[in-house]
Amino acid sequence: MSKTVETEGALETRGIEQVPDHERTARTRELFPTWVGANISVLLLTMGASLVVAYHLNIWQALVVAVAAPIVSYGLVGLIGIAGKRGGAPGMALSRAVFGQRGNLLPGSLIWVARWGWETINAVTGAYAMLTILDIVFGLKANSVLDMVMLLVFVVATFAISGLGINAVQRCNKYATYLFGAFSVLVLGYLVANTDWSKVLDHGAGSTAAVITGIGMIAAGGVSWIPSAPDFTRYLPRTASSRAIVGTAVGGAGVVVLPMVLMGAVMAVSTPDLASASDPVSFLGEILPTWIAVPYLFIALIGMLLINSMSMYSAGFTAQTLGFKVPRHWAVSVNAVISLVFGGVLMLVATSFMGSFIAFLSLLAVAFSAWVGVFGADMLRRTEYDGRAMADTTRTSAYWYRGGFSPAAVAAWAVGLVSGLLFTTSDWFTGPLATNNVIGEYGLGWVATIVVSGVLYLVLPKPAVARPAGSAERDAPAEPAGERETAGV
Repeated sequence: MSKTVETEGALETRGIEQVPDHERTARTRELFPTWVGANISVLLLTMGASLVVAYHLNIWQALVVAVAAPIVSYGLVGLIGIAGKRGGAPGMALSRAVFGQRGNLLPGSLIWVARWGWETINAVTGAYAMLTILDIVFGLKANSVLDMVMLLVFVVATFAISGLGINAVQRCNKYATYLFGAFSVLVLGYLVANTDWSKVLDHGAGSTAAVITGIGMIAAGGVSWIPSAPDFTRYLPRTASSRAIVGTAVGGAGVVVLPMVLMGAVMAVSTPDLASASDPVSFLGEILPTWIAVPYLFIALIGMLLINSMSMYSAGFTAQTLGFKVPRHWAVSVNAVISLVFGGVLMLVATSFMGSFIAFLSLLAVAFSAWVGVFGADMLRRTEYDGRAMADTTRTSAYWYRGGFSPAAVAAWAVGLVSGLLFTTSDWFTGPLATNNVIGEYGLGWVATIVVSGVLYLVLPKPAVARPAGSAERDAPAEPAGERETAGV
């Protein structure tokens, strides 16, 4: 994929510095399995079931949700991914050019903390998958000790994959895509043959507001990947097709989200408890026959490993931009420890896994969307990123702006974030403006966040952008060789 990582699976040593042009030899089609792997989660089944049970949608409305959600969320993933080919650096490193060297610490910290929750949810789901397989195959019943052991095994495996780097992640994604596709067809065939379709097709329709809210719920998972998109496109050459970057993101997510959500909706008609199960993974072992459930849960387990590996891979870069002066693979370990601790609390204390998950998704989308609005609006006026300025965290940096902050970006981000929270409703938090209006009723708090932050950034006066020097921008490494792995503020 690049000359920095000469063999697939080798340890990637490049950190947040800009990738030189001569190393950017990746191809856009390699992104397709990346975004397939980012969605191999049995939680999509339970979210599909929630569309029927909680949102009261019929199968045709669920189809609309399953088609629209990946187009909306991964369309944004692809668009922000274009910045990766322009700047050749991870998303939160490119963000320094927008917010300033110090200003970037504000959205960076929030996104890093939000990743703790995302990785915790994934780790717990993976542990549940292992516990279910042990129960079905060996008759081992879950208990507190076994729960913690399985959680530890999952987190360690995640750290091993993400710590190796992008080649290891993408290689695993490629093989997981084939396996998941084959077994999903098997599950789909079983459902077609064993479902009471008259009951499915006769299910009553829900409201338009419920359809739009459902789109937002499913799309929230994709929104969480938007700041990470440049992390996976930074090895692409500058001439890579922007349309292909967007297309592979939407296509890779869509081929997973569409069938998984629909399968969950179909399952929920006969087994509505799937939408509210305290352990949504083991519930699948009761719905499906053993000969399908075991291999399918095993593939789902691999999928959860890959999702968490990709998240921790990006989180390592975020930690470096926040000032953790350690190599990327050690920065990853910080998130691994956090997900282990929080995952243990969730498994031992939480009474409603899906309730906690959906509440978290609604707040996660807002947290990420404030950055998306500002960064996306900035992409309309910026086509290049100065690698040396991104790496220079002192007052001499072209991205120092005013005291290390870009006032327009920071103000737009903060106002957008607050605005989104005001219109957001969840089990954990309800904004004072979340009722008696279209935005709150339709669950569009995260959309309001993007619009407010993006428009405000466009209209506010911005510091002058220094023109990048040609040698610094295109040909030379962004940092001295000795500092490649220890980038930080």
